[in-house]
Amino acid sequence: MSRPADTPTPRALAVGKLPVDVLAPLLDRLGVDDPRVVLGPGIGLDCAVVDGGDRLMVYKSDPITFATDEIGHYLVQVNANDIATTGAVARWLLVTLLLPEGRTTAETARGIMAQVHAACSALGIVVIGGHTEITAGLDRPIAVGAMVGEVARERLITPRGARAGDRLLITKGVPIEATSLLAREFPQRLRDVLSPQELGAARDFLHAPGIGVTRDARVAITAGRVTAMHDPTEGGVASALWEMAEASALTVSVDPSRIPIPALARRVCVAFGIDPLASIASGALLIAVDPADSDAVCAALRRDGIDCAAIGALHDGPPRVERVDGGVPEIWPRPEVDAIAAVYAGACTQT
Repeated sequence: MSRPADTPTPRALAVGKLPVDVLAPLLDRLGVDDPRVVLGPGIGLDCAVVDGGDRLMVYKSDPITFATDEIGHYLVQVNANDIATTGAVARWLLVTLLLPEGRTTAETARGIMAQVHAACSALGIVVIGGHTEITAGLDRPIAVGAMVGEVARERLITPRGARAGDRLLITKGVPIEATSLLAREFPQRLRDVLSPQELGAARDFLHAPGIGVTRDARVAITAGRVTAMHDPTEGGVASALWEMAEASALTVSVDPSRIPIPALARRVCVAFGIDPLASIASGALLIAVDPADSDAVCAALRRDGIDCAAIGALHDGPPRVERVDGGVPEIWPRPEVDAIAAVYAGACTQT
């Protein structure tokens, strides 16, 4: 059947997360009827929380789609990161591996699972099951994790807990994950820009400073009154700030010049022509903290060898992100897609 001439052609969505205008109505239809569900689906809410009796159970699911190298390590860290933002301790992991037809060997599967086990062992997480298969139509492995953590009821932290007046901190800098991804997936684009040693260091951003924030979160909540935490992933720190604003129903005011960008990360982003503040940024942790404890939390993180910077504050107002960098505050536009999506799209076009 042909489409009527006056019917608009549905737009094809870009690589990455579903746009908020598409996702929000889908979540609205997921009514939570179970009274044991403490926290259900919502924009900026990366974990579900269920009443487990004497403890709260925290659930998280995330795939690895951009990376092909060390995807087992990525899988564990990105799922554990979101569990950590709730104040919970990650305990158990289910792993689904979808492996490409015609390209997968037994060694491929063994290598990925060895990465998973090593990363889980370092964080005290137990792999309890999952699924593996050779899947038609894939050009790369896809790894999907479902992680479960637990937290005492009185220690639960969610993005909805942020309060007007809280200070906003960020750890390490951005975009750690994008720097490693680009150096690992597209090294040929950097060989005329970085020395072999610098290219190796950019690849190793996966481990140093690292894409995990479990330690960051534990140090912060021990040092002061943390009201909310968020892990910037796709769309970078700019998207993560919007997610915090929407989840907390507050205005987030940020000075972008205060957001740390490691020199090597900046050079990689310049080489690819992408915005470091809109690029996938696992490894940093956004922390909303009581203003009286802001300095103490920052100091504790630095004592533990974790860089920390104060970048803004939250206040009453519509849920949005404002740039406050010396002039009149203005709305900081939300990235439509992650900046590195264009790099991957270009690679697909060339092949």
